[in-house]
Amino acid sequence: MHRIPCVLMRGGTSKGVLLLLNHLPLDQKARDEILTSIMGSGHELEIDGIGGGSPQTSKVAIVGPSKHPDADIDYLFAQVSVQQRHVDTTPNCGNMLCAVGPFAIEHGLVRVQDPVTRVRIRNVNTNTFVDADVQTPGGHVTYEGDTAIDGVPGRAAPIGLTFLNAAGAKTGKLLPTGNLTDTFDGVEVTCLDMAMPMVMIRAEDLGRSGQETPKCLDADPQWLQRLETIRRLAGKAMGLGDVSDKVIPKPVLLSPALHGGTLSVRYFMPHSCHKALAITGAIGLATACVLPGTVAQKLVGGGWREQIFVEHPSGQIQVNLDQPGDRPENIRASVVRTARKILTGEVYLPDYCPE
Repeated sequence: MHRIPCVLMRGGTSKGVLLLLNHLPLDQKARDEILTSIMGSGHELEIDGIGGGSPQTSKVAIVGPSKHPDADIDYLFAQVSVQQRHVDTTPNCGNMLCAVGPFAIEHGLVRVQDPVTRVRIRNVNTNTFVDADVQTPGGHVTYEGDTAIDGVPGRAAPIGLTFLNAAGAKTGKLLPTGNLTDTFDGVEVTCLDMAMPMVMIRAEDLGRSGQETPKCLDADPQWLQRLETIRRLAGKAMGLGDVSDKVIPKPVLLSPALHGGTLSVRYFMPHSCHKALAITGAIGLATACVLPGTVAQKLVGGGWREQIFVEHPSGQIQVNLDQPGDRPENIRASVVRTARKILTGEVYLPDYCPE
């Protein structure tokens, strides 16, 4: 029975396994078989693995020294399906990104500083760079602190994330279709690629208020099929081809904020509604709010904002924006999140036998 060292961590509002690159095979098929075995994919509860039976808790971060001169470490994100034995490495995950910096420091991949260590992370999925500021008083990672984030109980040490070149993360263009708005299946949308390719839709245009619970939205298969139709049409128009077996682009419902924020959203992953909001999604949504002519900007009105507050089912996320120069592609977005190390040990792989 094969076993691999692993760390189970919460990153933001997600939870997943962190693995060192050198503990996995180079062959992608063999690697993906290991990841699905770790999580227990192929069962709705992931009963034979350590996944949590939800896309938010069936995630893997693979970390190693960076091959790029401008980064300290490389981070490959893997979204492991719950129901199917399938791994998707096309997107990034900003929530799990919160856990990558502390993990890298504690495994000796980055030289620690006192009281804060900045880790330059290259996301291999999108070839984008993120600065993570990790609290390391006395030269040791601390997870204890007074920062609270909506969607997570308790408080923890803050981790600052700054996305340095998120525009066109997968498609190479901030506006992959070349338009601020497009129409698919009779519905006006904005297709944006800022940290994550997304299709933004006014909730009312799909017969929803935008304030429904994730459980309510997930319980309507006919409505979900229409959302999927729009997502597939948008994916093709964005240059992503047939996205029926891909998790990008992510469809997002937009509605007016009700609790003092800038915008209210329901973010899909892509076939079920997120109970909070992906960090990469928050980055793109905040950017859309300040781009004149997008569906989001039409909804919120106004011009440039340095702070965007995105409301989601568990609360809200604050995104700080900065734009060096005049091009919207230069927008940099920052968020503050938290992480927690849950357990360290070895995961057993009964289905994997190394050659």
